[in-house]
Order: sequence, then C-alpha cells, then structure tokens
Amino acid sequence: MLGVLFGLAFAAWLWWDMRTWRPDPGIYPEQGAIVPASSSAVRFPTLKAVGAQFVYLPLAAGDPQAEAPGGFADRFMRARAAGLRVGVVLEFDPCASADAQSGMFAQMVPRDPDLLPPAIALDALADACAPKVSDAAVESELMTLINQIETHAGKSVILKLSRQFQERHNTATTLARDLWLSRDRARPDYAGRPWLLWSANGARVTEASEAPVEWVVVQK
Repeated sequence: MLGVLFGLAFAAWLWWDMRTWRPDPGIYPEQGAIVPASSSAVRFPTLKAVGAQFVYLPLAAGDPQAEAPGGFADRFMRARAAGLRVGVVLEFDPCASADAQSGMFAQMVPRDPDLLPPAIALDALADACAPKVSDAAVESELMTLINQIETHAGKSVILKLSRQFQERHNTATTLARDLWLSRDRARPDYAGRPWLLWSANGARVTEASEAPVEWVVVQK
C-alpha cells in the first residue's frame, strides 16, 4: 500500500513539475518554443522574457484562418516585432499534393535570409487518406515538397520527425537533413542518429499564453 501511495505521489509531482520544466540553459543555452496554431492570444514579449530566444510558427496547407486577425500572418508579424528569431514549421499532410502544400508556404512565408531554417513536421500517416495513398507515394511527395520549400527558402529544411513516422518510413536514414525530435524530459533516440532540435516539453505552461507551448532546445 505504501508503495502505491509513493508511486501516486511521485506521478503527481512529475506531472506538476513538467508543467513548467525546461532543460538546463547551462547545457542548452539556445531555447525557444512552438506556439499553438489555434491560439491568437500569444504574448511574444512575455515568451521572450521566460527564456525563448526563437519561436517556430505552425502552418498548415488549407488553413482558412492563416490571413485572418490572430492567424499565422498576424502571429508572424508580432513575433518578429518582439525581437524573437522566427521560423515556420509546415505540417506535412500525406493525403495532399506537394504542390498544394508548398504553394501555401510560398504564399505565407517571405523569402528572408533572417528567418530560421524552415521545418516540416512529419507526424500524420496516410492510413486515413481517401483515396488510398501508398507509402511510396507519400515518400515521393515528401521529397518533392522538401525540394520546393528549400528552393523558396534558400535553406535546407529541418525534419520534425515523430516516432510513428520514423517507424513507418525510416525517414532519418533515407533523408540527409537535420532532425528535430520529440520526447518529454528525456533525450530522444528513436531516429538512430544525432538531432539538432529537441522538443523537450510538449506542454510547458507559461505566462505567454493560456494554452501551453511546446518547448524546444538546440543541440550544439
């Protein structure tokens, strides 16, 4: 009984600690965040004040609110005005064509050498696509999308690779791009090779917004 109570108490402490936890800035001096795509009430100066030096803004093809007040374009402008380094993470849709997704990116993201390297978030699988899309077709469209984004940005993309996408497509082995991996608190190792960015806390609570942010660090 005592062991069960201890386990419950430790789990509660860990949950509470993870709300605000971030990796030691002495080990990872460059830290930043991804702000929630649905949240317009992000206070970017506050985000900077709590330790973020950069921010990545999510963008999804077909987002009807991208240019609306509080949408992607508005957050992009306010993040730069706050003095944060800004990058864009495009959420890859395995059911959509590369042209549609890169077109959205080119429409919303300026050609600017001061922007951080673009990232492509690889999480969703093609299992729910209609009509059905093969894994080979997903990989082909992804390679086309990478080439199109890199041509527009003038920089190599970073692959924000989830464990499930890696297990299905073995992307870390087949594509020679910098990796961005995710694992709360513990260093991720599922790609089988070194990573550049680590989402170390997927739901860090800060004063910058009502919704938690995804806290990211850079590996030197």
